[in-house]
Amino acid sequence: MGSVVDAEIEPVATRLEAWQRAIDGIPLAMEGRPEKRDFSARLLLGTLGPVHVAEIAAPAGECRRGPELIARTRHDLYNIHVLVSGRVTVEQAGRTARLEPGDVVPLDSWRPLRCVTEGSRHIAVAFPAAMLPVPMECAERFAAVRFPGDRGVAGLLSAFVRGLPRHLDDTEVTGSGRLGARIVELLATVLDAWDAADPDPPLLRRIHAHIDERLADPGLSPASIAAAHHISVRYLHKLFEAERVTVAECVRRRRLDRCRRDLLDPALRDRPVSAIAARWGFTDPAVFSRVFRAAYGLPPGEFRLAVSVTSGAAPPR
Repeated sequence: MGSVVDAEIEPVATRLEAWQRAIDGIPLAMEGRPEKRDFSARLLLGTLGPVHVAEIAAPAGECRRGPELIARTRHDLYNIHVLVSGRVTVEQAGRTARLEPGDVVPLDSWRPLRCVTEGSRHIAVAFPAAMLPVPMECAERFAAVRFPGDRGVAGLLSAFVRGLPRHLDDTEVTGSGRLGARIVELLATVLDAWDAADPDPPLLRRIHAHIDERLADPGLSPASIAAAHHISVRYLHKLFEAERVTVAECVRRRRLDRCRRDLLDPALRDRPVSAIAARWGFTDPAVFSRVFRAAYGLPPGEFRLAVSVTSGAAPPR
């Protein structure tokens, strides 16, 4: 069953304290700072299995979720806010989203958050981050990103969430965890669509630099690259589609090029081929020999010898 808190029934002298107690009870607890002492505010709470729903009529002012509040409340929750009316600006993870009615914005509970409004009504949905098929460390990509609620899958999600409050007294609805799971599924679809539509060139440049800096690391892989940049492996592969090469192929080509350069370097002519291979992340000499021959037409030892003969340099000892 839904529960309701109406700030106006409280005397003005104690209204802020009472309202703060109320919003302390929602999963994404925040510190409220209304502009006026005699503000109006209302809160409706409900659950759909492990998914929490809160409809909030917020007064003009701002709300903050700082480190102290994060430390003493749940900080393993993913959230979406859907604006019903008014205007709201939210800030998290270095981004700012200015919301229009219907818009959807994901937020998380483990980083500081600030919201500013001139008076608004919105619906907050919170659920364990583990329910969302996106690694927690990837959440920074989506926090405070505005999804327009008038089109696409975000529009479906917005309409679905905005329709929830009037059903929170219906036990047939609140007793169904499937409806909560449906919200999470729709959000995952929204995020996937955003990934597909918004490849990030600056991010891709950082990824290429990361690969170059870590070619010597045998553990360099799509999974480690994605984790280092707080993105999913799926999105990493999406970024590389424009490159017309897979992530693994990119790493292999660059490693082979570094090995080729070392094999051509007279200063390194006495260094064993296996040592050069290991220097650039090839741990299996047989595999290295095979992929090098596929790329350059000769096994690495013969390649080095052929270059030495052509250049007149003394062959390696």
